[in-house]
Amino acid sequence: MLSINDLKRGVIVVIDGNPHVVSEVKHLHMGRGGSSVQTKIKNLLTGQVFSRNFKPADSFEEAEMEKTKSRFLYGNRGVYWFDEVGNPQNRFSFKDEELGEEITKFLKSNLEVIALKFNGKFINIELPIKVDFKVVEAPPSIRGDTAQGGNKLATVETGAKILVPLFINEGDIIRVNTQLGEYVERVEKV
Repeated sequence: MLSINDLKRGVIVVIDGNPHVVSEVKHLHMGRGGSSVQTKIKNLLTGQVFSRNFKPADSFEEAEMEKTKSRFLYGNRGVYWFDEVGNPQNRFSFKDEELGEEITKFLKSNLEVIALKFNGKFINIELPIKVDFKVVEAPPSIRGDTAQGGNKLATVETGAKILVPLFINEGDIIRVNTQLGEYVERVEKV
């Protein structure tokens, strides 16, 4: 059993018989009152995201998830297809609303992901923490735009918009943190 101190981003727990992943955790302490934890949780079966507060007396069952190395194949009309690495005949799919935009905006062909199985059924995927993308659209930066460094909005090959430094140009390969949706570094310059 897990306590509220074990709740961290990415931990998967069972609430009301369904697996939920913790996406945000904030510890609160109210003067003389007890402490509590404010969380944002996503139901992995329905995709519903909600906020919930927990007290120190609350305990959680850690979800027993089977993790399978998988590969993203393609997306068509809101359905995303995957197969198991080493077993391409075993294909499975998710609808757009099951994965959520925070995942689908970073899916590109042949990207290796981790598929999560709960009670023998594929329920969601985990993206790699850092993924390289090609910048397909970046506004030009003009010398003297800022006194210190600055940022601009660039579009990567999957259509996701990322805030990048001014020196990033169209065609560059950049590394993106998929959990935060943030630029990490430039991998290759055009």
